[in-house]
Amino acid sequence: MAWLKALNPAGIIEELKHKLAWLQEQWRGTRSENEQLRRENEQLRQQREQLEQERDRLRQDNEKLKRQLEQALRANKRQAAPFSRGKRKENPRRPGRKSGAAYGRHHRKRIPEQVDEVITVSPPAHCPNPNCGGALEVEDMQSQYQQEIVRQTIWRRFDIPICRCTVCHQRVPGRHPLQTSNALGAAAVQLGPEALAMGVNLNKGLGLPHADVAAVLQHGYGLQVSRSTICRAVERVARRGEATWKALREAARRSLVNGIDETGWRVEAQLRWLWAVVSETVTFCDILPGRSFEQAASLLGKDYDGWLTHDGWAVYYKFLQAAHQSCVGHLIRRCRDMAEVARPAAARFPLQVKALLEEGLRLRDRYQEAKLSLHGLWTATGRLEVKLDRLLARSHRDSANRRLAKHLRHERPYLFTFLYCPGLDATNNVVERMLRFLVVVRKNWGGNRTERGARAQAVLTSILATAKQQSKNPMDLLVELLCSSEKEKLLNIVPPAQVPKVVMQSSAPALEVSAKMHSPAHADIPMLPELPSSPPVIRSIFSSA
Repeated sequence: MAWLKALNPAGIIEELKHKLAWLQEQWRGTRSENEQLRRENEQLRQQREQLEQERDRLRQDNEKLKRQLEQALRANKRQAAPFSRGKRKENPRRPGRKSGAAYGRHHRKRIPEQVDEVITVSPPAHCPNPNCGGALEVEDMQSQYQQEIVRQTIWRRFDIPICRCTVCHQRVPGRHPLQTSNALGAAAVQLGPEALAMGVNLNKGLGLPHADVAAVLQHGYGLQVSRSTICRAVERVARRGEATWKALREAARRSLVNGIDETGWRVEAQLRWLWAVVSETVTFCDILPGRSFEQAASLLGKDYDGWLTHDGWAVYYKFLQAAHQSCVGHLIRRCRDMAEVARPAAARFPLQVKALLEEGLRLRDRYQEAKLSLHGLWTATGRLEVKLDRLLARSHRDSANRRLAKHLRHERPYLFTFLYCPGLDATNNVVERMLRFLVVVRKNWGGNRTERGARAQAVLTSILATAKQQSKNPMDLLVELLCSSEKEKLLNIVPPAQVPKVVMQSSAPALEVSAKMHSPAHADIPMLPELPSSPPVIRSIFSSA
């Protein structure tokens, strides 16, 4: 019995109970840890699936961006603009006019009042039907008109009297209005003013290189012309047109409304900038070495205080006394391009901005169609500005949207100036259209080889573009410059210095302005009581208000 006392069964049982309770506690803790690990494993699995989906989306976006980059690189290497519009429509409409009543109004050229040559056509000898061959009799006469050019080259000889002054003994030759130069001797054989004017117009007005101009004159009119002849003619006309060019700059500075823009240009294979200022009746161009305010001020003057329409380049806002209109077309195009490459959530902001700007253009059109009063136009514009302010007050996670919002906050006072000043253009498309031709010329030539060529380019581009604006024949102006003996010849394309009132836009409702515009920085200038405080401060007299 002694061994039973030594074993102590009650103590063993109690010890086993404690051990069993401890094991149960350990099992419960292990079970809860297993449950927690299972939940964490499930969360990790869901995160992995999300990461895989995000990776697939990023891979797709990467492939899309690669394709767009490849297309952009290929387009950049093209020598001409891409004419393809991309993927063709599955069921395109049939080109051309519709048949029947859907054709529309029929047009025909007007019969000329004067005919220079009459040709009587002989009747056919017999019937053209191979199975007939019978005799024909005339039963009616119909008239057909043809407008033709006569390729005829003539030689002129000027018998020039050489005189000498009896007082100072100066040699004075005579001069006919058709002469382009007083050169005699080795330079006595020259081209006439019409031929030279056509060569200059083909080169600077239509963008043909010197060799192509010489080929046109040779094959079309039988003139033996070299490229150097065309080059010297261009420089001669440019020298005689510099007075007109400078007068056009002064006319641009006097204009109440100007559009301004610039594009890259090459002079002696070095980067320059071709600047253009376009008003209602005048275009002024210059090729300058920089793109800063110093160059812009050399065109309009640093104290220009009219309306200025541009693409939002920061340099233009240094015209502190001018009232600005930032180009709405550039912003709409930027928003559209952003929405095409952004995610659906990120594309919402540029699409909303685009819709607001397009609504502003529709308000302008309604006012021009007399469907909206001036007070109603300004009220609707204020609502547009409130919507835009709400959009700009939000924060954006996308970096492109943050950049767009930052730009819009800077442009905010200058977006809807065209609605507070009806008749002001909402875009700088006038300048863009003018520069589009020069961009094509830049692709053909690559720029100018010399500084004199760049000066000639600026002078003749200004004269020819202004002539086109005023619907004047450029050939007549070039002939006038070539035949003029005046060193400071002023063409009649320069507007008068005193202009009491300027109509902002001929297609817009009558809105005449007799005072200058001012920027938002001039808060001390009194405003019209109808104008809210958000648009640029404008001191003007509205004849329609």
